Amino acid sequence: MMDSHEANEKTRIADDPPYHGTITNSGDQDAAAASSGDVAKLIEDDRADQDTSGITGGSVNLANSILGSGIIAHFPSAYFGAPYAFKQAGLPLGILLLFMIAGITDYSLNILMKAAELSGSASYQDLLQASYGLPGYYFLTCIQFAYPLVAMIGYHIIIGDTISQVCERIFGVNHVLANRYFSISVITLIILLPLSLYKNASKLVKIAFLSMVLLILLCVVILIRLGTIRIDSLEGDWRFAKLTAVESVSILTFAFVCHHNAFLIFASLETPNHSTWKKVTHYAVAMATLFVLIVGVVGYVTFKHYTQGDLLQNYCYTDDLVNIARIAFAITIMCTYPLECLVCREVVENFIVRHGWVNPEQTLERHLINTLIIVGIALGVSMSTECLGLVLILNGVLGAVPLIMVLPAASYIRWEGGNWYGWKKLPAICLLFAGILAMISGIVTIFLDDKVAECSTGQAFDYCNETGYIITTEQL
Repeated sequence: MMDSHEANEKTRIADDPPYHGTITNSGDQDAAAASSGDVAKLIEDDRADQDTSGITGGSVNLANSILGSGIIAHFPSAYFGAPYAFKQAGLPLGILLLFMIAGITDYSLNILMKAAELSGSASYQDLLQASYGLPGYYFLTCIQFAYPLVAMIGYHIIIGDTISQVCERIFGVNHVLANRYFSISVITLIILLPLSLYKNASKLVKIAFLSMVLLILLCVVILIRLGTIRIDSLEGDWRFAKLTAVESVSILTFAFVCHHNAFLIFASLETPNHSTWKKVTHYAVAMATLFVLIVGVVGYVTFKHYTQGDLLQNYCYTDDLVNIARIAFAITIMCTYPLECLVCREVVENFIVRHGWVNPEQTLERHLINTLIIVGIALGVSMSTECLGLVLILNGVLGAVPLIMVLPAASYIRWEGGNWYGWKKLPAICLLFAGILAMISGIVTIFLDDKVAECSTGQAFDYCNETGYIITTEQL
């Protein structure tokens, strides 16, 4: 018989689920601590020196993570790839897909944390290992590291392209600042690397707020250009649905992935429980959906059949108003980059600690080395290409879909009580099968679409020359 104190403590833990942040003990020790109720003390010790954020800060951080995950250049992007998603699906169907995937994102974020509570897991890796053993843990670790790393690579590329275009406009084609490789290197050393050295997600709240303000500025510029650019429509521009809609599912799913950051953001909340988390996810998904909808519709209506994966590439480099937007876009990426690096570093840290290769207490030297290696890999790969279209699509199909659909649903089904076909599990089962179908159909589409890896710049279009928009457009 347990005494009344033990009963009250178990009830309190059940009502106010534990913090699901990243822990650094071995997996067996963590699971034992969580199941025994000792996790409460571990959590207090772990959070003692960490800054926390409220619902507003957590929502902005999560929304910035959603938008930032897809701000990558070319094909799959939350912000400037949404017009291309609508082009591939057909505008009406694309909007319907946007709201559907937004709802899926909100649902999967909540069942992810519910599964973590039921399994006594304190991180995404712990959850997959508890659910499906070491194969699940290794599978998730690879995806959780590769996804934000590819995002960082994309950020380097778009920063180089964006800043070099602006510098080319200001200083001329032959100026050193107009060299994309030089721009990427300098910005990485003086901005991206120092910001990436932050250890806690709550430190990035102010940066996330700045990023959201700049996204609003970008919306304003795109709306202004909607009224000043005229491009004639073709017959298929207003079709309700297109056969390439399956590509849009991959794009928009990639756009909404934030699950690799979810546990870190949950950990930074002042009150890390399900009630707070639901509010954070509702507000964050709503903010992200609004931004994606505005830019997606306005961007596609402006350029129609010309629409590129990175919307800013549709504008001429001589458009000074858009060059201001390009600078804001680059700053927005710089604001998001540190959060992706933080995730990569936490995945590496958890992996090496779990295997006993280093001591659980992280040293400053190890923190610096891990950060330098991750940023160095992203920088090095970004120097080798100007277009990551095919790689990013594969990242959406093989990384984003598992993170947002397959793994949360599979974990929840594993731990939620009752029959597997019960009403509580039915939405998760549908989500699981939808995710598997999206992965298969996405891979098939990649091989069938011979234009999937193409990328263009605004200078390549027939409505641009050195004086700005001509032929089918008119300027202010």
